[in-house]
Amino acid sequence: MATENEFLLHALLTGIFITFVYDVIRIFRRVVPHNSFFVSLEDLGFWIYCGGTVFLLMYHESNGELRWFAVFGAVAGMLFYRKLFSPPFVKYVSLVLSKILEGLGKILRWLLRPFQLILGSIGRGIRRIGRRIRKAIKMRLTYLLKMLKIGLKGQ
Repeated sequence: MATENEFLLHALLTGIFITFVYDVIRIFRRVVPHNSFFVSLEDLGFWIYCGGTVFLLMYHESNGELRWFAVFGAVAGMLFYRKLFSPPFVKYVSLVLSKILEGLGKILRWLLRPFQLILGSIGRGIRRIGRRIRKAIKMRLTYLLKMLKIGLKGQ
């Protein structure tokens, strides 16, 4: 069992670390936008992780006994990190990652451009052949329909 000062320090660090993990999730959400289902799934996983982390802190540091100063210490660590480090960290890291991914996308599009040109010309050729086949089938069906009408009129 740790002393109260060590326990308070560990609670502060746990609060800081939990908020840092959530900032990483926030950065991921900014860089890779996704729908509310996946946001909810990420939040559920985060809160399960937080519950486990706090449980392990209480289990190892105070033999499972809930100490309110540890809870307040964790909240103080969260607020400390959130006020001082979180806004610029999330803003600039997500900005840098977005620019990197944008640059990688441009490079990838440039590298795949010859294949797009080849596939585009192949696609145009396939469409042209498809139109010719469709036209031939239509002409053949029109001819057969006319012949059927002529045959029915003759009877």
